[in-house]
Amino acid sequence: MTHKQAKAVAHANIAFIKYWGQRDPALNLPATPSISMNLDSFQTAMTVSFDSNIVADEMVINGDRDLGAAALPRVSAQLERVRARAGVTWKATVISRTNIPSGAGIASSAAAFAALTVAAAAALGLNLSEAELSALARRGSGSACRSVPAGFVEWVAGAGDDTSVAKSVAPPDHWALCDCVAIVSREAKAVGSQRGHELAPTSPLHGARVARALDRVSACRQAIAERNLAMLGQAMEQDAVTLHAIAMTSTPPVYYWIPATLGVIRAVQAWRAEGLPVYYTVDAGPNVHCLCEEPDALEVTRRLAALPGVLEVRTARPGGAARVV
Repeated sequence: MTHKQAKAVAHANIAFIKYWGQRDPALNLPATPSISMNLDSFQTAMTVSFDSNIVADEMVINGDRDLGAAALPRVSAQLERVRARAGVTWKATVISRTNIPSGAGIASSAAAFAALTVAAAAALGLNLSEAELSALARRGSGSACRSVPAGFVEWVAGAGDDTSVAKSVAPPDHWALCDCVAIVSREAKAVGSQRGHELAPTSPLHGARVARALDRVSACRQAIAERNLAMLGQAMEQDAVTLHAIAMTSTPPVYYWIPATLGVIRAVQAWRAEGLPVYYTVDAGPNVHCLCEEPDALEVTRRLAALPGVLEVRTARPGGAARVV
């Protein structure tokens, strides 16, 4: 009997410049580069146990075997990639614990596949670099590559499988930003991100977003280096709106926003006009991430919690790298 086990933890991330549309769906190669921040309080822990005596992969998520069974095809496909690297065929039991709502635009799959990849590689004794782990995590879920490095992270689009990787552009303690997440829905979205990527090229706006992406990435990278919230916010808001405009003008169209989403966005704009420095972004889902600096976090959280349709507000600071625990 052979039994090998490891546990890893990874954080969700919020993309300032987003991943939407793919050059190569099979490899999850993005149409554009992207930049994100890991979120310290949104995390997933994965325990991966390879055992020569079991005949099929199995998974449990937060104690729920049915939920695990639904996720198993993608998880098994990722485990196959790790097994191929290690030259083994042992099946695995995967136990996942997460505090991230699934499919609600808070990068649950990014944290999951980053943690899964790091744990599986460690269990099988693979000595992979951070770049190699990032590239491997990308195969499971594109944005998972950004949850492997620490802090503020840039995903370089790259020319192929080995070069499309994420790297840290600043450590977590570089900038005391706070992401105040207005949860307006805990429901899984009707159209998953993978389907959204497939539909993106059908939008007449997709080409324009791709053409300007490098400008926004450059502005975002500079804003992080200079800790310039206004510069970051302008690039971030424009990028988020263009992503959702593409989704809404795809064939068929995809609408991730709900009325409460727009209510939060308009409130953030009004607060900023009054002098409160806060900016929004929305991933592929209805929930709104509101970015501010630490001194303003309590006030932003208080105001968000009072808005109609906001179920709760969760806050996160810059988070660390995916790691074995």
